[in-house]
Amino acid sequence: MSGPLQDKVALVAGATRGAGRGIAVELGAAGATVYVTGRSTRERRSEYDRPETIEDTADLVTAAGGTGIAVAVDHLDPSAVRALVERIDRDQGRLHLLVNDIWGGEKLFEWDTPVWEHDLAGGLRLLRLGVETHAITSHFALPLLLRHPGGLVVEMTDGTADYNRDTYRVNLFYDLAKASVLRMAFALGHELGPRGATAVALTPGWLRSELMLDAYGVREDNWRDALDREPHFAISETPRYVGRAVAALAADSDVARFNGQSLSSGHLAQEYGFTDLDGSRPDAWRYLVEVQDAGKPADVTGYR
Repeated sequence: MSGPLQDKVALVAGATRGAGRGIAVELGAAGATVYVTGRSTRERRSEYDRPETIEDTADLVTAAGGTGIAVAVDHLDPSAVRALVERIDRDQGRLHLLVNDIWGGEKLFEWDTPVWEHDLAGGLRLLRLGVETHAITSHFALPLLLRHPGGLVVEMTDGTADYNRDTYRVNLFYDLAKASVLRMAFALGHELGPRGATAVALTPGWLRSELMLDAYGVREDNWRDALDREPHFAISETPRYVGRAVAALAADSDVARFNGQSLSSGHLAQEYGFTDLDGSRPDAWRYLVEVQDAGKPADVTGYR
């Protein structure tokens, strides 16, 4: 099989589940060779204690038409990340795309809890998992990515720069982590741009990840059953939607026009013309501002 990314090599750091898995699969569907990393393997689960594994993600990448390669990596371990990049260099001699999607903080934050009441150890680990991992991975991976011009770094976060600037996100630790990744893409844009590469921040909308579906007690095939409990969930999107956003960016010869910017899956769907798996184009961040946060009744007309 062939596709627009047939000769491209990608690293999706944090691809076990959620957005990372959706991105890896869509890169595979475009023909890429995709290294997928994470801590949950068929032999050992991370503290998430969930069934998704990096091997499963790699198999999905290959089934989609690419080449999926699973590598167990703790991205807080510099020696492990160095070894990962050295392996990619030995195997491929190049790296075209780095997606920093490492997170791992769902079980560590407390909603609407001030910093003096929030568990300190959990909050600090959230920052390490959500920010430090990205910096470590970029430190080791970017020299390989810069070896050839045209490389792309996608920093995955939650929320656009505009939305997060004006909106308190969950608590201090969560807010700081997501804002830091946005700023990281901005800073990387300044460092990579003059060297022939591009960095962007990218956010999905309300993601129907495995964890989110479980939280509502639904599956992807009956996710609309959750609307009785949360009508605004109608604006949600699959992980493959943001995956198609990354694939479109990676295939765009003029992607440098976005260097240092904050982007969203809904914005890029309008830019590139792709849709979610059901043919819709959810624009979640505009919906949040204009409908949900404004206190209006759920109505996705014109937003999906």
